[in-house]
Amino acid sequence: MGRYILASSGAMKWILIAYAIWNVLVFLLFGLDKVKAKAEAQRIKESTLIWCSFVFGGFGGYFGSKVFHHKTQKAKFKVLLPVALILNILVLVAAIAWFMGIIGK
Repeated sequence: MGRYILASSGAMKWILIAYAIWNVLVFLLFGLDKVKAKAEAQRIKESTLIWCSFVFGGFGGYFGSKVFHHKTQKAKFKVLLPVALILNILVLVAAIAWFMGIIGK
């Protein structure tokens, strides 16, 4: 019953808004690192970019890499960014299904 209260109170809407904002920030983080790379300035750690992608930033990380043409040749990014994106999609679909009462009955 608790999830129905959350869903009806608009909590799901705010969770999705926070998720979208985080993904925009991760997307911009990839862009910022690309700018820093071109300027030969201090860079953002690769581990930070990857972790931000895995922690609910899969869309931002994947598409940030593609749009900014950043880290596209590095093997670990070629493998881990799609994995982060797929895991994020699975978690998002499962969360929506749980909130809607489709799973976890």
